[in-house]
Amino acid sequence: METTVRETRQLGKTETRLFAIALGGMPMSLSSRPPESQGVATIHKALDLGVNLIDTADAYCQDESDKHHNEKLIHKALEQYSGDTSHVLVATKGGLMRPNGSWTRNGSPQHLRETIRASYEALGGEKPIDLWQYHAPDPEYTIADSLTPAKEAVQAGLIRFVGVSNFSVEQIKQAREVVEIVSVQNQYNPWHRQPETDGVLEYCEAEGLTFLPWSPLGGSRRVSELKNVKAIADLAHQKGVSVYALVLAWLLAKSPCILPIPGASKPESIEDSVRSAQVKLTDAEFRTIDQATVS
Repeated sequence: METTVRETRQLGKTETRLFAIALGGMPMSLSSRPPESQGVATIHKALDLGVNLIDTADAYCQDESDKHHNEKLIHKALEQYSGDTSHVLVATKGGLMRPNGSWTRNGSPQHLRETIRASYEALGGEKPIDLWQYHAPDPEYTIADSLTPAKEAVQAGLIRFVGVSNFSVEQIKQAREVVEIVSVQNQYNPWHRQPETDGVLEYCEAEGLTFLPWSPLGGSRRVSELKNVKAIADLAHQKGVSVYALVLAWLLAKSPCILPIPGASKPESIEDSVRSAQVKLTDAEFRTIDQATVS
């Protein structure tokens, strides 16, 4: 039996369908960011290939003085693109701060109201934010307090859809009592299998929520190690794809609610990631990848 990936995925229970691979914008705005022209070219390549979900955050920047950098870059790239972008969704996040380049949580309702407005403006200020996600729960505030600004922003026409990130099942349930939730963005890759055991992936499947794995290839250190995992390297060679595309195909085969968001800062990187949507895995091949990184 072969598993064939459907090239599109539904966003929650909405009528919106998305290409099976999204573009993660973070690498284009951190301290190691490429030239702006390269970032724009990367976004344009993704659009050329049919990608219609771009994931960003207000905190994808170098530090607090640089806040909303990635959102502004994505908006500029969309403005400069010669093709139709009416079907492209930009998903952003709020709730993290970047003091001196570090990462800290801030679930203050007042802060979130301000950053939602700033994200709305950074993304053009002409239409609602397609998908706004609470970046990570802040233990200093209740889920209800932190998500009330998102509910208000939906009612005010600043946000279209709402998602959460780095949430447990119980926290997702609390969030859904405040505002409709369409997606969950948690870490998931061959080395980080927590969503398989903590109930989040199962909950998303049962409740019709889209699961967006962040760091789907395991981060910079793991990415460099992938070629050294013999079972994965051998299978990738047999299929004529990169080890990265193979791992993304494995994630896609895990569940129809999964839509990976691999980061990219070069056009060839997102081009390689998109190939994963065409990869077919037999049950045996799927198990080979599944077991190759289990310690």
